[in-house]
Amino acid sequence: MLRFINTDIVFQEFPDEVTLAINLSGCPCRCPGCHSKFLWADRGEALTDEALSALICETRDTITCVGFMGGDADPSEVSRLAAHVRCHHAGLKTGWYTGRTSISPLIDQACFDYIKVGPYLRHLGGLDSPRTNQRMYRRRPDDSFEDITSRFWKTHEGKKL
Repeated sequence: MLRFINTDIVFQEFPDEVTLAINLSGCPCRCPGCHSKFLWADRGEALTDEALSALICETRDTITCVGFMGGDADPSEVSRLAAHVRCHHAGLKTGWYTGRTSISPLIDQACFDYIKVGPYLRHLGGLDSPRTNQRMYRRRPDDSFEDITSRFWKTHEGKKL
C-alpha cells in the first residue's frame, strides 16, 4: 500500500500541464542531496482508490494531469493507481517521477502520459540542467515515448533553450 504526505497543484513538473502532484512516502532511493527527504519514511495517509478520487474531485476544475511523485517502493501500485485515473477520471493525463535509473518492468507504461526517470545526482543537477542524468519522457500518439528533457533546460539568462 502506498501512502502520501501531501499534494500540491504544480505547473513545471510535466510540460504544458496543470498537475495535481501527489507526494508518495516510503522512498527507497535515498538520493544524496534529495530535496524531499521527508518522503523517505513510510508515513502519511493511505492512497486508496477512494482517497485518490477525492483528491482529484477537489481539484478537477483546475488540473489536467495527476502526477505520482515517487512510489518506487511499489511501482505496480503506482501503475494500478494510474490505471484507476484513466478509467474513472477520463481526460486527465498521468505522470510518474521515479528515482530509479530505468522504468520498472512492473508498470504498465500504457497507463502513463509522462515518466521521469533517474535519481537526483547533485553534480549533474535536476531536469533543468543540460548535464542531468534524469530524463523526462512523453507518450506520443503512436504509444512510443519521446525524450523531452531538453524542454526543461535553461540558458544562463534564465530563458528556456
